[in-house]
Amino acid sequence: MAIDPRLELLKTLRATPVVAEALISVMSPEAIRRRPAEGEWAAVEVVAHLADTEARAFERVSRMAHEDEPHLPSFDQDALAVERRYIELDVAAELARLAELRARHVALLESLDDAGWNRVGIHGTHGRMTIERYESHVAAEEVDHLAQIARLVGD
Repeated sequence: MAIDPRLELLKTLRATPVVAEALISVMSPEAIRRRPAEGEWAAVEVVAHLADTEARAFERVSRMAHEDEPHLPSFDQDALAVERRYIELDVAAELARLAELRARHVALLESLDDAGWNRVGIHGTHGRMTIERYESHVAAEEVDHLAQIARLVGD
């Protein structure tokens, strides 16, 4: 049986909230808020970023699925972290928000047929891309962020 890249993406996307929650569960409250170095994010900030990015990803994919080649504006993640005061947020609430948004996102992706996965949006930074290509980007970014949290475990 051939590997289906879309099913592989869905497995990865489903795993992110589970892995994030497991990593956070073994950290002390102090460690969750400790920044490893100047200009680097604490675990709570990474989780808040994942949740905010998930909200944008769901909105972008919804637009791509229902609009013809929508413009998908970029955003300044560092400015958003300051504006929303990530460091002060409740990590459990952010994990719950990530899980809830991800469930909706995965349900939308599961509803797509081949033509749906190939619908296009115009990303503000990366240009023209299909839903499938966009989801590959999302999955890769998330693995990087999960590794970022994992490096903080035990600090």
